[in-house]
Amino acid sequence: MSVSNRRRPEEGIVRGGSGPWADLGLTLPLFLGYHLGVVFLPVRNAADWVTRELVSLADQSLLAYGGLTMAIGTLFVSVLMLLGRGHALRWERFALVAVEGVLYAIVLRLAASYVVGRLTLVPGGAPVLADAPGALVGVVMALGAGFYEEIAFRVVLFGIGTKLALWALPSVTPVGRLLKTVIWAALAAAAFSGWHYFGELGDAFDLRSFVFRWVAGLVFSAIYALRGFAPAVWTHTLYDLWVLVL
Repeated sequence: MSVSNRRRPEEGIVRGGSGPWADLGLTLPLFLGYHLGVVFLPVRNAADWVTRELVSLADQSLLAYGGLTMAIGTLFVSVLMLLGRGHALRWERFALVAVEGVLYAIVLRLAASYVVGRLTLVPGGAPVLADAPGALVGVVMALGAGFYEEIAFRVVLFGIGTKLALWALPSVTPVGRLLKTVIWAALAAAAFSGWHYFGELGDAFDLRSFVFRWVAGLVFSAIYALRGFAPAVWTHTLYDLWVLVL
């Protein structure tokens, strides 16, 4: 094998299942649904930095805001078509990633509930929301959490963070690289869990809910590493819909 074809040690640890362009295309409905709905709500996801900029560009005009949001979607679809990636937008791909997300959401719920139960912190499984939001708020916030929190915590903190960690602390063996990846995933999941207790809308700290969200963060990281961005976003969104709406 030539040197140019060899993969660097840090490559292949965190990878997407279908590529970044296809993954973005598969999350486009969630992005548009969130941004077209959140403007009508008094709250937004804390990781959302786009809505504020769009509102500013629209000069507080609802019509202009909607137009800018749809223009982003149209531009991205056009880019996919120009790159020859239009197949990423076939309805079968959306159906499959949605089904995959449902299955992963069930696994997430069972795994996190099992871990919390084994710790015998309190009886029961998943933490219960004290003040469940209305259906519309729940749907929009689930869309926003799935998209923006996966960008912040899986793509940036876990994905890019893992690559930087492996670059700064290289390992010569696959076991060493895997161990460092798992350690970083655990730290990133703890940061993801802790994120929910800060800010104006943060929950009161509870050890059971912290552990539950930490396990959820690990599951999301595993999905992102093994299957890609889109399945992680859909899993996160569908799980939040399950908790907030159903």
